[in-house]
Amino acid sequence: MRVVSICPSNTEIMEYIGETPQLVGVDHYSDWPAEVQELPKVGPDLSIDMEKVAALKPDLVLASLSVPGMEKNIDALNEWELPYIILNPNSLEEIADDIESVGIALGERKLGSEKAALFREEVENFREQAARKSHNPSLYWEWWPKPVFTPGGVNWLTEISRLAGARNIFDTENKASVQTDWEDIKARDPDHICMVWVGVKESKMRPEIVRRRPGWEEMKAVQEDNIHVLEESLFCRPSPRLLEGLRRLTAILA
Repeated sequence: MRVVSICPSNTEIMEYIGETPQLVGVDHYSDWPAEVQELPKVGPDLSIDMEKVAALKPDLVLASLSVPGMEKNIDALNEWELPYIILNPNSLEEIADDIESVGIALGERKLGSEKAALFREEVENFREQAARKSHNPSLYWEWWPKPVFTPGGVNWLTEISRLAGARNIFDTENKASVQTDWEDIKARDPDHICMVWVGVKESKMRPEIVRRRPGWEEMKAVQEDNIHVLEESLFCRPSPRLLEGLRRLTAILA
């Protein structure tokens, strides 16, 4: 099959099930595995050039609704009458479901089921490890600094926090993304601050910016220097690579 992925997390699912060779094109932000960077690019994930997609004559387009604004890609796929499926997971179980869905769409139902089972098994292993921990530190995940956005209770990072034996301080909010402010975060006083600015490389994120915020010198995370610059690609994409991020987080909190 000829497959085009128009979202990085979809590209990473293709790699997880071992079907990267079927990709003939990807969006500009798909950067893993390394070999996909040599494929034809069809534009940024929020403004895909559907004419370029159509020129690749895909048998299947892996679309997404994981970021607001991607709806116009779906409209364009319909206009061009291109075959597609939509992946839009908010939880680890939904990522497992999408692994199965991609397998089915590729005509590899058995492979998809096996890889999804492997993913679920690894999640369960982390859950069992977390249950044995006596201390559960609190985490503040910073998606964006100004205005401040952070994941709420209906997001994979709340699950990732729990599987690492910790908790997201905004797991009380029944939504995927929460807009808040510095005072609210200060009042919740997390043990750790995790910087994962969406679309920003780690080299561009500086902990000293966080330390200078008014009143934040009183927070436990700042006083104990628990400010972590983490790889956005391992925490902000709903793909199987979240488990790699989870391993990194677990090591930090050990």
